[in-house]
Parts: sequence; C-alpha cells; structure tokens
Amino acid sequence: MSTRATIRFATRKEGVPFDKHPEQWHAQFYNHWDGYPEGLGVEIAESFTKYRKVEGWEVEALDIVHGDVEYIYYIWQCHGKSEPWISIFYTYEDTCIFVGTPDMLLKRYADEQIEDEEFLCNDCECSETERDICTN
Repeated sequence: MSTRATIRFATRKEGVPFDKHPEQWHAQFYNHWDGYPEGLGVEIAESFTKYRKVEGWEVEALDIVHGDVEYIYYIWQCHGKSEPWISIFYTYEDTCIFVGTPDMLLKRYADEQIEDEEFLCNDCECSETERDICTN
C-alpha cells in the first residue's frame, strides 16, 4: 500500500513556528510512495547532507490539497541561513511529529543512526524556541 505525502517549501520568518502549518508556501510536490519519515523524510534529509538526488516527486499547483496523504513535509529555507529546517505532520491526527534540521531527522529516523550529537544547533542561528526543539 502506498504512503502518500505532500512536500511544501516555505520561507523561514521570525515569529512563524515550525510546528504549525504556515499560511503560505512557495512550491508544492506530491509523492506517491514511501512518504513516511523513515523513507521520504530520510531522502529529503540526505538530499541536504549527502547531496542525494530525490526522485518520484510530482510538481503540483499551490492550491491543490490531496485528501489521501498521510504526511505533509515543510522544508523551511531563508536567504542568509544555510541550515534548512524540516517539519513533518501526520495528517490523520493533524499532529506535528518532527521539527529539526536534516541532521536531526537522520538521527531520529535513519537506520544507520548518527552517533555524533555535536551537530545539534552548533552551526545554525536558532532562537531559544528552536534550540528547545533541537534538544527534545
């Protein structure tokens, strides 16, 4: 059975929390297979950390909302901030199940767990709220 997901790209802005759906996003894609965090989440994180090519995404209009997706991913980026952040929502409960950097996502969901925890918020300019999310 397919685990469908929507991937949205949003801009990091002061005062917009990562654990809430943003009002706007700038690009949207649909992924039909392996949309769970251990599949698609790891692929997204590795595209940033290991320059892995992401395949199988379909470009969608910004206003399309699929009723059958299990996960929604937000990739938060901003000019001047090198570290993207990723939020994952489980749609059946409308719950944010993950917020963090690609390295943090790999630490939590990749089969080969990252042993070195030094990366946590060392090279990103996080607010206190973001740092709290990093360590939880």
